[in-house]
Amino acid sequence: MKAALCTHYGPPEELEVRDVPPPVPGKGQVLVSVKSCGVNFPDALLIQDKYQFKPSLPFAPGGEIAGIVKAVGEGVAAPKPGDRIIASIGTGGFAEEALADAARCIPMPRSLDFDVASCFFIAYGTSWHALKDRAQLKPGENLVVLGAAGGVGLAAVEIGHAMGARVVAGASSEDKVTLAKNHGADDGFVYLTGKLSKDEQKALSEDIKRATGGKGADVLYDPVGSDYAEPALRAMNWGGRYLVIGFAAGDIPRVPLNLTLLKGSSIVGVFWGASVARDPQKGFADLAEISGLIAEGKLKPHISARVPLARAGEAIRLLMDRKATGKVVVVP
Repeated sequence: MKAALCTHYGPPEELEVRDVPPPVPGKGQVLVSVKSCGVNFPDALLIQDKYQFKPSLPFAPGGEIAGIVKAVGEGVAAPKPGDRIIASIGTGGFAEEALADAARCIPMPRSLDFDVASCFFIAYGTSWHALKDRAQLKPGENLVVLGAAGGVGLAAVEIGHAMGARVVAGASSEDKVTLAKNHGADDGFVYLTGKLSKDEQKALSEDIKRATGGKGADVLYDPVGSDYAEPALRAMNWGGRYLVIGFAAGDIPRVPLNLTLLKGSSIVGVFWGASVARDPQKGFADLAEISGLIAEGKLKPHISARVPLARAGEAIRLLMDRKATGKVVVVP
C-alpha cells in the first residue's frame, strides 16, 4: 500500500510517498481502508518535532479517518469487516490503510460522505469540549472566536450559535469573516496578521469591545495565541472565560496575570485529546452526538480543499500558511 511518510523532521514538502507493507491489526484493533483523512494543525507540529507527543520515525501523519473496516484483530466484536466507520487514530491516516483501536471508532451515518465524516472528530470534538465542558457557555452570552474561518474556529462558531450564544467572528480577511457569518456568526471583524505593534494590539481589543456592545467577551475562543492573546484578554467581560485552544500564530504567549484579577476572569486550558483519554466513554458519546447533528444538517463542516495522497504535504502547507478555510482532507 502507499503512505505519505515523515521520515525525518522538517517541512511538509519533505513527506515521502512510499510503498509500505499493510499493517496487521493486533488485539483490540481494526484495519481500515482509508477513504478520507482530515488534516489538523497538530499534523504540522508532529512533522516538525514541535508536538507534545512524538511518534517514532518514520510515521504517516493524519489523526482522523473515515473508511471501511477491512479486517479485525483478536477480541473485536464490533465494528465488523465491511462497516463504515469514523476513527481517531493519532497518526497513520495519510495512507491507503490504517490501524484504529476498535474502542475509538464510531459508526458512520449513512447520510454522511467520507470527506465530511473524516474531518469533524478533532475540530468539532475540541470546540464541543471547549464551549460545553470548559467554558459552560450560556445562551445570550458573547462568544468571540479568533481564527474563526479555520477548522476548530468555524466549528466553534457553529456550536456556539447552536448553543444560543451571540457569536462574534475574528479572522484575517473579509472573505473569512463572511464565511463565519454564513455558518452562524452574528458579527465579525478583520485583524492584521503577523507581529502586532502595541497600537495594533490595542485596535484588536477595541474591535472585540465594539463587536460585543462595549461589554467584552464572555467567552473568548483562541486557537491563535502569540500577539493576539494579551489584547484578547484585555477585552474580556467581568467573569469571562478565555479558552486556550492552541498557538497557530507560532509563539506561546506570556500574559500579565493582573488582567485576570482586574476582570475577575479565568484562563481555561482546553485539551480535548487528553480529556477523551481520561474519560473515553463521554468523549465518544459526545462525538456520536456531534455526528448525529451533522447528519441532521444542524452542523455543517466546510471543506475547502481535497488533496490526493500523492500531494499530502500540500494539505499541511495550506494549514501552516493559514490559507485553508474550514477543513482540508487527504484522499488516498
